[in-house]
Amino acid sequence: MLTVVFIMLAEILIFLPSIARYREDYLLLRLERAQIASLALLATDEMISEDLERELLANAGVFNVVLRRDEVRQLVLSSPIPAPIHATYDLRDAGPVELVRDAVAVLLDRENRVIRVIGNPVQAAGLLIEVTTETAPLRATMIEYGLRILLLSAIISVVTAFLLFVAVRILLVAPIKRVVSHMTAYAEAPEDARLIIEPTAGVREVRDAEIALQSMQTQLTGALRQKERLAQLGGAVAKVSHDLRNILTTATLFADRMEHSNDPAVARAAPKLVGSLARAVNLCESTLAFGKAEEPPPRLVRLALRPLAEDVIDSERLSTQGDGIAFLLDVPAGLTLRADPEQLYRVLSNLVRNARQAIEATGEQGTIEIGAGEDEGAWWIRIGDTGPGLPERAREHLFTPFQGGARKGGFGLGLAIAAELVRGHGGRLELVRTDEEGTEFIIRLPKTAAALEVAAQ
Repeated sequence: MLTVVFIMLAEILIFLPSIARYREDYLLLRLERAQIASLALLATDEMISEDLERELLANAGVFNVVLRRDEVRQLVLSSPIPAPIHATYDLRDAGPVELVRDAVAVLLDRENRVIRVIGNPVQAAGLLIEVTTETAPLRATMIEYGLRILLLSAIISVVTAFLLFVAVRILLVAPIKRVVSHMTAYAEAPEDARLIIEPTAGVREVRDAEIALQSMQTQLTGALRQKERLAQLGGAVAKVSHDLRNILTTATLFADRMEHSNDPAVARAAPKLVGSLARAVNLCESTLAFGKAEEPPPRLVRLALRPLAEDVIDSERLSTQGDGIAFLLDVPAGLTLRADPEQLYRVLSNLVRNARQAIEATGEQGTIEIGAGEDEGAWWIRIGDTGPGLPERAREHLFTPFQGGARKGGFGLGLAIAAELVRGHGGRLELVRTDEEGTEFIIRLPKTAAALEVAAQ
């Protein structure tokens, strides 16, 4: 329907020049016939009967004919004019706008008018030719011609609309229905990769839509599969953590008895062993809680940072393979901050462990340093190493679980856990630099009461 309407509008714009051209041709034909009739009179030395003169004028469709030849205006043929001359039209220099205007005026005027028409004689047979005629026959033929144009336009528009309708059905509607059917089928089973659409449309815009849909479906299917694997892994980890917690609780009971040993070395190691087992039990409980919800909110207390950092270094030093890694501690002895001791220990332990494993993977010597300080708004803890730096893939998914692993066999959980625990304190964990000379992270914990209260909730 829109195509029919638009083509008819276009035909209307074409109709006015066409009808103006038809009127001009009609009047020029009358001038030509009038000239031929006048030549018949001149050929007989102007000696013709009145009946023949009336017949010549009737065949020409005019009332009289005036020729101007050799600067002399001569009335060649004449007959009674039924009414005064209404208007004069000079076709010798009429422009397109004037022709369209005069044609519209003829169509709108239902009265039969007598008009004078001036034009150039054909074959240069004089300076001008002038005739008088009536408008009723002209208007009737113009209306008939216009109706033929409108009918032909209607037929063309209907045929064009039908062809366009078929083309749109084939090129647009069918591919769009295919996309909709794929979306419907995919919505019922988004985990099934077989339902991901394959772009086949020939129209570029529809094909772009299919490509975008394919990309979205691929990403969504991958995300759903990953979430499913994570859910299964979370269930398995929760079961393991549950049993491991029971085992570690028993080990803690035996470690408590070791504190009373007469062996000085055992007596010195027993407190650290008990502390490590206590942290392991707490981690298992946190893992069980994480399987149900997020990390538990931090229990904020005032704590001295240096002893906690020393515990982290001592634990990692025991895990170091050989003496190739040096641990440096640049934490003021009197620096205290508000944080959850267990969670902050896990944050530092994850960062230091990642640094140690990265250096050990190179087989070369290296250094790990923990530094700390404070300013007016926050405490900061810096963990730097001289390792090989993070690979490109790890930088892109730095704090994303199971995607940001920096070493072969790693799961990328350490940084993700550390970042989540720091956010729970209202702070942020940032990567300061990573290159061939090493990697440096910084932890910022706010001092403001509002941030600490939000973190504690």
